[in-house]
Amino acid sequence: MPRTPSAAAAHIGSRITAARTALSMTVDELAVGSRIDSSNIRSYESGRALMSLQSLVRIAEALKVDPGELLDGVVSDMFGRDR
Repeated sequence: MPRTPSAAAAHIGSRITAARTALSMTVDELAVGSRIDSSNIRSYESGRALMSLQSLVRIAEALKVDPGELLDGVVSDMFGRDR
């Protein structure tokens, strides 16, 4: 059964998009700066996938923000039920 993206993934993705657009940065520029494939960046921004901690830090560094800014507002209930 495919995993359903969590509310956390959508929330973090929207924060990445907001930070990127505030810098007038394209997805491709963020991909180069973070060393993450642009298709993965698009998946993260759309909330279709939740990135690893390493990817979160790379994205934050490329956006010149603290990783905590991308996590602001995330709470444990956003991840759904434990399996």
